[in-house]
Amino acid sequence: MTLWKRFATNRGAVIGLIILLCVIAIALLAPVIYPGGPWKMVQRPFLVPFTNGDLPLGTDTLGRDVAAGLVHGARVSLLVGLVSTVMALLIGVPLGALAGFYGGYVDEGAMRFTEFFQTIPNFALAIVLVAILEPTLGSITLAIAIVSWPPVARLVRAEVMSLKRREFVEAAHLAGLSNTRILVSEVLPNAISPIIVMASLMVATAILLESSLSFLGLGDPNIMSWGYMIGAARTVIRSAWWLSFMPGVAILLTVLALNLIGEGLNDAFNPHLKKGRT
Repeated sequence: MTLWKRFATNRGAVIGLIILLCVIAIALLAPVIYPGGPWKMVQRPFLVPFTNGDLPLGTDTLGRDVAAGLVHGARVSLLVGLVSTVMALLIGVPLGALAGFYGGYVDEGAMRFTEFFQTIPNFALAIVLVAILEPTLGSITLAIAIVSWPPVARLVRAEVMSLKRREFVEAAHLAGLSNTRILVSEVLPNAISPIIVMASLMVATAILLESSLSFLGLGDPNIMSWGYMIGAARTVIRSAWWLSFMPGVAILLTVLALNLIGEGLNDAFNPHLKKGRT
């Protein structure tokens, strides 16, 4: 059975993939759907949803279209999630691979360095980093990447330590291949499946972190995101509930979709574990 067929047997994962593809399509088509941008004031403030055909989700505190904010905010939230995850992988995968493959002092030094970042709660460290670097899209993405890479390093280290004792690695040593070539061409390709699963979950976590930072006022004030929309509406949550509810639902659906996809990928890459659960 192919990877896609195993993935497709998980209905939740397929639903999550459909939701994510819809969010990505909306994000890519944002300039076409709302060419005026999300900052334009189009009506009176606090227009209730579904009372105006041109503004189905109502308006915010300044009379801006909530639907336009959601559509354009999807681009920012997905961009932060994807870029920060890629940056975290670029840090965590090489570090974990070197630690697991060479062991000894390399492993000891790499793990102590990793533990240093894990002594501080992720969210608290992200707040400190963004406050130091000033709230911009780049600093937020960098801060999320810095707090996200330690679990990646630990996962890759464990996988590499398990794989380096396999027969195919010993055969590569006997064939005279260098350690670097064995690590890159033999070991890491066999450790890619758990990394992909973790990456899908990391994107969801990064979206939540960006939303939390924006809610606290540490987001980029010049860029519309779902977290920014919730943060800007927190003072009027009783009188204008939809301003927080709509972006909250968008975050919920996107994070849920990514988690469902992660579960589906895990079942697809590890069919024996799925059988064990059933």
